[in-house]
Amino acid sequence: MATRVRQQSQTPSPEALGLTDDDLLAMYRTMVTARLCDEAQFRLNRQGKAPFVVPVSGHEGCQVGTAWPYRKGEDVWVPYYRDMAVCLVAGMTPRDVFLGVFGKSDDPSSGGRQMPAHWGHKSLNIITGSSPIATQIPHASGIAYAIKYRGEDAVVGCWFGDGATSEGDWHEGLNFAGIHKLPIVFYCENNKYAISVPLSKQMGVRDVAMRAEAYGFEGVIADGNDVLACYEASKNAVEKARQGGGPTLVELKTYRFHPHTSDDDDRTYRSREEVEEAKRNDPILLFGRELKSLGLLDDEAIESIRVELKAEVDREVDDAWNSADPEPDTAMLHLFADGAGAGLGMADAMETTGGEATPAASPVTGPAPEA
Repeated sequence: MATRVRQQSQTPSPEALGLTDDDLLAMYRTMVTARLCDEAQFRLNRQGKAPFVVPVSGHEGCQVGTAWPYRKGEDVWVPYYRDMAVCLVAGMTPRDVFLGVFGKSDDPSSGGRQMPAHWGHKSLNIITGSSPIATQIPHASGIAYAIKYRGEDAVVGCWFGDGATSEGDWHEGLNFAGIHKLPIVFYCENNKYAISVPLSKQMGVRDVAMRAEAYGFEGVIADGNDVLACYEASKNAVEKARQGGGPTLVELKTYRFHPHTSDDDDRTYRSREEVEEAKRNDPILLFGRELKSLGLLDDEAIESIRVELKAEVDREVDDAWNSADPEPDTAMLHLFADGAGAGLGMADAMETTGGEATPAASPVTGPAPEA
């Protein structure tokens, strides 16, 4: 059954969660960095410098909280397009973010070949996704199966929105993970809308986490605006997965403050009053107040952090903007397997006869065998 992790008033102390003061401040700084990157990318979009962006504002608490228990360089991160803050925790930088926004050749996700926010970073174990919703979920389960098969000490984290739970890929990935008791944690960032479709039109049950029981593992619910609640739920699930206890589905009740993407008009499906009410539970404001109550920050320090990080983000935006664009003659690279034929265009790799595609002769192995 889905179980609620705790109520807001039952927040464990950071010490009880194993978090140091340095952890708390670093978590806060990462949340603020993500928000500042979001503000910058929307400005650039309106200036015509960023054709398409995916906002993160409102999701910073659930993303930073759930990502924080993972081991950098060892565990595997399978994010979805809104997961900027997850990727910042994993080790990406604002420069990396904007290399993708601008489609630059040094973009670690795809060398400028994918849409922005299709996160990927080989050296950080961030697995890139694609535009179709939920396709990363069976990929994540397959990676977790390989980890278990090889006997490796790693856990896979897989993040997605509530709309992904309406896709067949979601069912297949969770079902496979449950059958094989894989070392994976599934995170549903439930912001109440699959673009414009409200949750009530997506599913006939109250909570996404209730569905975990059908796959043979636990579902838990956390307040997605409470970074420590998210951390607690994730830490427990990651430890269970690492110890051989199988998957967990963690549902994070949150909200996005901006339209689905820069091409969406959210005024057509939700009121301004609803959005403004949600902003009263801004995870950055809530966490800032918590750190003030712990004596780690005051109003002056909060403003100082924002000014410092904004200057850093602005520098990295400028650096990314001035980075090299991809060379036209590299457009066909990475489309086929590396090797003797790597970099060949479609016309070079295929011969057509009578409208039927036939593999060309390999420069290494000779003509293709007859059918």
